[in-house]
Amino acid sequence: MAASSSLSLLPSSFGGVDTPKPKVSSINFSHSPFPLPPSSSCSHQNRRLKTLRVSASVSVSNPQVRTGPDDLVASILSKVLQTDGGVLLKDKDHEEVAEVAQELKNFCVNEPVKCPLIFGEWDVVYCSRPTSPGGGYRSALGRLFFKTKQMIQVVEAPDIVLNKVSFTALGFLEGEVSLKGKLKALDGEWIQVVFEAPELKVGSLELQYGGQSEVKLQITYVDEKVRLGKGSRGSLFVFKRI
Repeated sequence: MAASSSLSLLPSSFGGVDTPKPKVSSINFSHSPFPLPPSSSCSHQNRRLKTLRVSASVSVSNPQVRTGPDDLVASILSKVLQTDGGVLLKDKDHEEVAEVAQELKNFCVNEPVKCPLIFGEWDVVYCSRPTSPGGGYRSALGRLFFKTKQMIQVVEAPDIVLNKVSFTALGFLEGEVSLKGKLKALDGEWIQVVFEAPELKVGSLELQYGGQSEVKLQITYVDEKVRLGKGSRGSLFVFKRI
């Protein structure tokens, strides 16, 4: 998110390390593979992986064995939904989520940054460091005064990222913190997002505070339902398509 008290696409912004913004030239993805239609090779490759990458050591006697990406996606969602973004999970639970995420990584398409499935509206349903998305608003102290209602990330083609945390302050004031950023592909898996200063709305009050920031996130899995990412400090994020 922006500085230490802002949202995050990626840690304080739902994904990576916030650092002072260097000068970044304008980003133009008009000649990149992003504008591919949903029926592109990305979706086709996912379907092939589902059929080809099945473990040869599956035990028929164990009904709990997860054999493909659909099972793994269902498993990871069952572990992270209704956990307040991971706040309610214990260490063992976080370890189980990490194990499933690692298995799903084996089914990720090549160069997921180029996959059009990354675009859309996403619910930030989990972070292995639960206080990371939302910055100070999600810290132990912040949660005493701000009850998180929803954490949303919108990725728009070709290169726009919008983060929003909506909350109730002091039990009766509706509010939200939002960030708008510019996405840049660093390679086939890693992206960088440079965010403008965050905007705060509480009741009739609207203001912009702090400064610009940037975060980095590795996309480790994406399909029609979920997107997984790992920040530059190792935080795991699970996004569920809305």
